[in-house]
Parts: sequence; C-alpha cells; structure tokens
Amino acid sequence: MEYRCVECGGRMTTLFVQYSPGNIRLMKCGKCKAVADEYIECEPIIILIDLILHKTKAYTHLLYNVIDPQAPSFQGLLWKSTFGFLLLDAYRSLFLERSKEEWGLSMSFASLLWRFQKMLMDVVFGNIMFLSTFLLCMRVLFSTFPRPLRNMQVLYCLFWHRYKDLLLAIFISSYFKMFLIAMMVWECPSVIFIIDLFVLSSNTVALKVITQAAMSRCIAACFSAHVVKFLVTQRCWSWEL
Repeated sequence: MEYRCVECGGRMTTLFVQYSPGNIRLMKCGKCKAVADEYIECEPIIILIDLILHKTKAYTHLLYNVIDPQAPSFQGLLWKSTFGFLLLDAYRSLFLERSKEEWGLSMSFASLLWRFQKMLMDVVFGNIMFLSTFLLCMRVLFSTFPRPLRNMQVLYCLFWHRYKDLLLAIFISSYFKMFLIAMMVWECPSVIFIIDLFVLSSNTVALKVITQAAMSRCIAACFSAHVVKFLVTQRCWSWEL
C-alpha cells in the first residue's frame, strides 16, 4: 500500500514505526519534513469533524492512508458505497415527492406504482447522467480519460484501473447524504438542498485530493455533474401518469 503525506501529498512507504503495542513513532515526510499523518493518533470523531469542515488533510488520510485500493475487500467496499449512494438518493426522491403531494391509503395501486417507477427513473437516469457528465468533464478538464479502443475488455480494464479510486472517492465524499435520515423525524424539504450543497462541496474537495488539480477545475467538474443530475431528476418528476 502506498501512503501519502497529508501535508504535501508526498508518497510514503510507511507512516509509523511500532516498537511495542501502544508505542509508536510517527514518521516524517522526506519532502516537507512534517509529520506525514497526524490523524493516526486521533480519535475517529476528530477525523469526522475535520471531514465535515472539508479539510484536505482529513480527506487525504481517509482516501490514501485508510482505504487500500490493492486490498481484496476494496471492490466490495466500492459496491457497498454504490448501493448506499443509490439508496439514499432513492429516499431523497421519495421524500421530495411526498412533500409535494399527500400520500395515503386512498391512493390507487396504479398511482402508487407510477410514483415508484418515477423514483426509479430518477435514481437510475439521474446518476447515469451524473457519472457521464463527471467523466466527460474529467476528459475535457483533466485529460485523463483513455483513448478509444476497439477491444472493449481492454477498455473496461483500463477504465476500472484509472477510475475505481475516483468513483469510490465521490461515493464516500457524499456521506452528507446520511443526514437525509433525519428527515424521517424532521420534515423540512429545504434542508435537502442544503445537504446537496454540502455533498457538492465535499465531492469537490475529494476530487482535488485525488487529482491534485486546481480547485477551479474540480469545482467546474462537480458543479456540472450535479447540475445535469438536478435537471434530469426534475424532468423525471415532471412526467405525469
């Protein structure tokens, strides 16, 4: 596993030396001469607070020094993150629809089925367009998308190798969606859009940490993807039975 210094992003082979259980010495970065990762000795709640505050050091610690892309469990983590991401998106769509109309036992089965079908279209098409726009922006702004290949298996392997870390970073940095669970007891639709803004800003910081690119390009890529997703989902809910 290749680690990174949370201060300068320099590559590290190890972050600490353990002399005995509970007795470790943090390594210093050979590039900036600072402690490579001070979060190793921090409680998880401190790391969570710094993630909420959008500190790039906390994102570097999480994405590089905690998650190992070479571990056998990495692919399982990616699929679990994808499932959680889509599930929270589905709950968001369902809550917004409920805030517009009254749902009750008087609803017909056909009407209820149509609403769930629209929610499914919202989640599927919205996220397809989100990822498509995001990857297109990566190609235009970062020039990292692979060139067209005739062999689809090679293209898939190249795509997976280049973008698995990036996709996981986007899904994990969308953790603000978990605050949607609070909507079960606190029905305030306007809060959802505040959560969306936090997700957008968190995605931007994660993208900057992964790509080491200019913040303006990261903002442009994430903002474009979220705007396209918003427009598509609005279109899905505008369809009537």
